[in-house]
Amino acid sequence: MPLIDNGVYVAGRRIEDPRSLDATYALMREHDGMGWIGLYRPSPDEVRSVAREFDLHPLAVEDALLGHQRSKLERYDEILFAVLRPARYVDSEETVEFGELHIFLGPEFVVTIRHAESPDLMQVRKRMEANPTLLAQGPEAVLYAILDQVVDEYEPVIAGLENDIDEIENDLFTVESIGLSERIYNLSREVINFQRAVVPLVKMLDNLQRGSDKYGVDVELQRGLRDVQDHTLLIAERVASFRQILDNALTVHATIVTRRQTDQSIQQNEEVKKISSWAAILFTPTLIASIYGMNFVHMPELEWAFGYPFALGLMLALGIVLYAVFKKRKWL
Repeated sequence: MPLIDNGVYVAGRRIEDPRSLDATYALMREHDGMGWIGLYRPSPDEVRSVAREFDLHPLAVEDALLGHQRSKLERYDEILFAVLRPARYVDSEETVEFGELHIFLGPEFVVTIRHAESPDLMQVRKRMEANPTLLAQGPEAVLYAILDQVVDEYEPVIAGLENDIDEIENDLFTVESIGLSERIYNLSREVINFQRAVVPLVKMLDNLQRGSDKYGVDVELQRGLRDVQDHTLLIAERVASFRQILDNALTVHATIVTRRQTDQSIQQNEEVKKISSWAAILFTPTLIASIYGMNFVHMPELEWAFGYPFALGLMLALGIVLYAVFKKRKWL
């Protein structure tokens, strides 16, 4: 169902579990509490219902409906709209799967719209509900926890990519298949996509910290955001190094393939030389024998007693001369 989890919180504690969006709106007004609505691939009508209730900006709503957005952070008056690109490593396929998470934050509400399995927002909710003091700090604390979860889930992706790169480095000088180039290229594409998901987070977290004083964000929460930003910077640096390694690996592999092709071409040329040399050596006696085998009446040396030995000697002599010439030229 699109409505994955739904709760109303007062002073950091969950007081109600409404079954519908309308019930959530009513309970928020009744208890003057914070609503945390979690949607998974909702219908346009459900998104529009949330938009009407919380007066979300039409441009942000349009982005949420269309999807396929880049990572970004935008503020519309008191409402914050964030797009995150979570990722998970699929070990069975050795690929990175990217998701998309839209987050709307207002003074008394948090709405998450998830379009993939990642991130595990249930884990975030359990973590926050186990710490009422942190949750009592409001929607900003929820955003911090979601960002922290997304960045933490990047770690297995880093480990998976690093393992793939190690395998490529091991195969670089041993595997001759052209498929290695394709694997390097595909892995480079995944690293680039991962980089596009991670790098914008650094600026997003920086902007959040810059606005902390203006919007009265708790000091401890600011420290938490700085910790997430430091973690994100480390991941961004590692991803950048992965990209450089793969670029170098592709260049090295191309050089190795070119060298092997050149060596093969030289070897083939040497074989052609040998074949051509022996063909020439064998062709000479064959030519002489063919001429003397034409049975013409007027044939040079035909009635000479030494004509036959002479022809044989001539064949042998020419063969030896040609062999010596080709040997000197290192064709044989």
